[in-house]
Amino acid sequence: MKITAVKSLALKATFRNIFIVKIETDSGIYGLGESGTASREKALAGMVDHFAQFLVGQDPRQIEQIWQTLYRSQYFEGGTVIAAAISAIDIALWDILGKTLDTPIYQLLGGRSRDYVNCFCNAGTLNGPGCVDLARQRVEEGWRTLRFGPGMPAPPAKEDSDNVYEPHESIVLAAHWLKEIRKALGPTIRLSVDFHHRLSVAETADFCQRAEHVDLMFLEEPIRSENPKAYAALRQMTSMPLAIGEEFSSKWAFLPYIEEGLTNYARVDLCNVGGFTEARKVAGWCETHYIDMMPHNPLGPVCTAASAHFCTAINNFSLQEFQHTLHEFPRDLFPVQLELENDHLLVPDRPGLGIEFNEEAAADYGFEYDECPHLFRRDGAYTNW
Repeated sequence: MKITAVKSLALKATFRNIFIVKIETDSGIYGLGESGTASREKALAGMVDHFAQFLVGQDPRQIEQIWQTLYRSQYFEGGTVIAAAISAIDIALWDILGKTLDTPIYQLLGGRSRDYVNCFCNAGTLNGPGCVDLARQRVEEGWRTLRFGPGMPAPPAKEDSDNVYEPHESIVLAAHWLKEIRKALGPTIRLSVDFHHRLSVAETADFCQRAEHVDLMFLEEPIRSENPKAYAALRQMTSMPLAIGEEFSSKWAFLPYIEEGLTNYARVDLCNVGGFTEARKVAGWCETHYIDMMPHNPLGPVCTAASAHFCTAINNFSLQEFQHTLHEFPRDLFPVQLELENDHLLVPDRPGLGIEFNEEAAADYGFEYDECPHLFRRDGAYTNW
């Protein structure tokens, strides 16, 4: 079996683009992959095109060998764009292998460790009474673990006012509304917050003190992760469980967070870290430190399916992120997707990823430039989104 084509498609299928890689073979079997690093699809397409120059003609079943070649071939190893492109290719190769052997990917990873994959969902922004109502709604829908984002007070009516983010104002709001949500839902529903790298160490410690009695399951990505020593300092200031790693682009990026006990949940993203090949190495490493995997899953149906196969096979698993926008992905584009039942995903026994993609429909979902929000302090200084 030989690879005959490596295609990449950037598609505006919902509120933002998804980046799909399709690898075709001379046997008629194709595999699907998906890249992270959303809103940088042109860079991803260029990287995939570079890789295609030497992938065509190779045996797609030589997955580890191909991974090593992709990662190390340019001498300047790694980086987010390279790793995201590798991720999509790697997932597609595992899809091909599963279809070739007529078995689901989780069987190739060791078989089922569980019957279904428990998930958590987004439950709105912590900035007003509406977040309490939405939290109640999510629980009524069957969700037992909710994650919230930080917000700001209702902005004044002026241009670009929704691009202002002030940490202290947001922290006060978040702590207040979390307490109201806990009162409304009781003690059994698990709550969490994702600050999306927006805080400093001191600001995070402030929030943790304010939210001490809310009983959060985890606090996700409160500060930027370039310097692990900052998380080490934070760890000395709070006992709050931390979930870190969604932007990490290799096992080496996870190294200090695992070895130094800086994370409680590894937020590995199969579409950023290097696909199944790299994610399972991270999972094994985490298992030796009793760290559970909590995959990041903000993308499309391929990412959801890949993450669910991964979570089905590993033992050290906590929860998988689930985006409600999955249900918005058009069925003409993805006629077969994974299905959600209450708050968990059922992983099918279909070969490979178990999903289908209609390339002919892709022409109706053309690429559009898309940019993540740019946030600023009130004084004009740029801050993280």
